[in-house]
Amino acid sequence: MATILIVEDDPLLLDALTGQLQQLEFEVCTASSVAEGAAVLQARAVDGIILDLGLPGADGMELLTWARAHIAGLPVLILTARDGVDDRILGLNAGADDYITKPFNMQELQARLQAMLRRARQPAFTQASSAAGGPSSTIGPLVLDHGTHTAHLQGERLELTQREWELLELLVNRCGEVVTRDDVLAAWRAGPPEPGQSSAAPPLNSNALEVYVHRLRRKLDATNLNIRNIRGLGYMLNKP
Repeated sequence: MATILIVEDDPLLLDALTGQLQQLEFEVCTASSVAEGAAVLQARAVDGIILDLGLPGADGMELLTWARAHIAGLPVLILTARDGVDDRILGLNAGADDYITKPFNMQELQARLQAMLRRARQPAFTQASSAAGGPSSTIGPLVLDHGTHTAHLQGERLELTQREWELLELLVNRCGEVVTRDDVLAAWRAGPPEPGQSSAAPPLNSNALEVYVHRLRRKLDATNLNIRNIRGLGYMLNKP
């Protein structure tokens, strides 16, 4: 189930959007200002944002700029009353994935949101986001730097092997969703071998995966981050 952050200061519209998305089985979190939106993004992982621009205190473009600098590949759909061509160009050039003006058709919004989320899950998109260098992902006390392939937990660097990093990155990118065993094994096989890996190293199979999952669980044990075993399917990193 995908989680959507709606940043909107009109309480009636916010209520209507929340109800519509929940009917589509989205998990919804809300904010009514840039400061509240940034606080939500720092506290939890979301799969996409519906963002108003005319917010009290600060312009929604500030939150878009912040999100682009701190969260790799996060899909953002601008929903605003600013309907000028220059406004649309400015929003899209600033990094928005889509731009819808008010008043709007709810079914079109839902279709565009779902299309945006599908694009964000495409392998070419996620690999490009990780390879860009610099962007990071934050889930509770865990911070991943996709450019340097490093992770910090509560401010302390985690010592990770290449396979552990690839597994953790995949779980974080799809936090709250099931990551199948085949997803992990395919990602491992697509990458280079671990430096100094010996012939005695575990082969890339489900048994080896269990070993790496156990290692990651031990490294995350002191936090509220939990890698769940989804019987018959794979694994899920619970949202804190």
